[in-house]
Amino acid sequence: MAALNAHAVLQDTFGYSAFRGQQQAIVEHVAAGGDALVLMPTGGGKSLCYQLPALLREGIGIVVSPLIALMQDQVDALLQLGVRAAFLNSSLDAETSRSIYQTLMRGELDMLYIAPERLMAPGFISTLEQVQQRFGIALFAIDEAHCVSQWGHDFRPEYRQLTVLHEQFPDVPRIALTATADTPTRNEIVERLGLEQAEQFVSSFDRPNIRYRVALKDNARKQLQAFLETEHSNDAGIIYCLSRRKVEETAAWLKEKGWDALPYHAGLDARTRQTNQQRFLREEGIVMVATVAFGMGIDKPNVRFVAHLDLPKSMEGYYQETGRAGRDGLQANAWMVYGLGDVVSMRQLLDGGDTPDERKRLERQKLDALLGYCESTACRHQAILRYFGEQHPGNCGQCDNCLNPVDTWDGTEAARMALSCVYRTGQRFGAGHLIDVLLGKSSAQVERFNHTSLSTFGIGKQLSQTQWSSVFRQLVAGGVLEADMEAYGGLKLTDEARPLLRGESEIWFRRDAEVSNISKAERASRSKEAYAGVNDDPLWLALKAKRLALAREQEVPPYVIFHDSTLLEILNRRPTTLIEMGRISGVGQAKLAHYGDEFLQVLEEHANGA
Repeated sequence: MAALNAHAVLQDTFGYSAFRGQQQAIVEHVAAGGDALVLMPTGGGKSLCYQLPALLREGIGIVVSPLIALMQDQVDALLQLGVRAAFLNSSLDAETSRSIYQTLMRGELDMLYIAPERLMAPGFISTLEQVQQRFGIALFAIDEAHCVSQWGHDFRPEYRQLTVLHEQFPDVPRIALTATADTPTRNEIVERLGLEQAEQFVSSFDRPNIRYRVALKDNARKQLQAFLETEHSNDAGIIYCLSRRKVEETAAWLKEKGWDALPYHAGLDARTRQTNQQRFLREEGIVMVATVAFGMGIDKPNVRFVAHLDLPKSMEGYYQETGRAGRDGLQANAWMVYGLGDVVSMRQLLDGGDTPDERKRLERQKLDALLGYCESTACRHQAILRYFGEQHPGNCGQCDNCLNPVDTWDGTEAARMALSCVYRTGQRFGAGHLIDVLLGKSSAQVERFNHTSLSTFGIGKQLSQTQWSSVFRQLVAGGVLEADMEAYGGLKLTDEARPLLRGESEIWFRRDAEVSNISKAERASRSKEAYAGVNDDPLWLALKAKRLALAREQEVPPYVIFHDSTLLEILNRRPTTLIEMGRISGVGQAKLAHYGDEFLQVLEEHANGA
């Protein structure tokens, strides 16, 4: 009976004819009263896994979330579906909070989103006890459950106290959800939240619609400009930078070049951050240039690209940040450029804090894993899944390494030259100085330290400066060299260097194509499959204009009206009646009643004018 009801609610309320992946099993398990731990990638449909069973069960669903932006988004979307939803967090004034509290106590909510700080505030647990007695609590959903881990990237101490939910309400099912938990974090979630008896649902971490590309920095701005011009001239996207200064400079530069670019970082005042975030969510084609302060809880489904101008801190960070692209299932790009300077900067950042040595070692290992991914010659999708302990059935056929396999070369002799140069110059200089020595360049610094007399001076002239940069970068990525933070990032040998220097092992490097050799036409052909050319279709533009007008009337993001994937299906199927419109994925009964006629009119006007 529960399964039948679940399908009916899925179709009538959410407008979907079928579940995706493990959604049905999760919904049925929780609706029947079972606890669950759900690991599902961004864009995999986690929200439905607690929203639907909350509607199937008696009482009010309580959703614990640390993300203020996501609460607003989720509540806006649920209200569009005819679901009575509200949120309580620090963004509300006292009067609004009091009004929502009264609505809760009258039993007039189907779902309440609440920040963990508010949930744990004095007196609120007793409020929930009254709700349970009067109307019942359908379930507790603990979103972003990795926040419970002190080793995770988003640790929130309040999450440690959430065991009180099970202690006070032992008969209410709990569902904990996260998109980025490696095995140690998963174990900590189970332990800290008391979910030993919960059933675990682990979905594939693969995001097959994302095309991953990693390139060497060779004038990063020029590379970014070429990427945007050829592939994303009118698309919404996010560009991540490491520093606040670089965020502001990049946003200003893009604006000069004609893009609608906005900055976002923790140093901006709250009003500016809020305004820029709202514009990104509610307008089309906005490019957000940001530090990692931006993104958690951003549920915009039609982000067509995520670009990194600097290295993230870890594979988890990279996976989470790139996962903000293509949440609607359509083609999207994850594009990154990096260089040896990024490696040194990031290691200085990781090693320079006051965190315990154990934490620093862990973060360094995570960065090394990301570098290994960057330098890999294998399928990007395979490399990501391998990191998360999952196997990929074969080459994806669409990442840079699969589309344009890189050449490799025996770098053993070059590596020995590089390592000898590092050793003979005292293990205190950066790659730029070492390359000058190898190429026999008598720069001021080389003369100052009398390095022209070294046996390694000029022995590397058979390679270019670019090739030597690649050698040093890959030696660092491979753990053969490391940056000495006490010597301002100077390179020094690790234990891995010994067998190479003794002639006991060999090393192979990837041979990267020069960026300038990639033609503009080739770049342009790589991605425009996202909408198969519809960006210039007059009907597509008319449908988007109608969606934007409706969104502005209601002061909600356009995707709350319809996702791009739904608009694309309307464009391709061109329904002529409300019945046909109701068969479009993502058009539930409430949205059909609110917007069906509006979009049918657009289709009719286009048909008559065509």
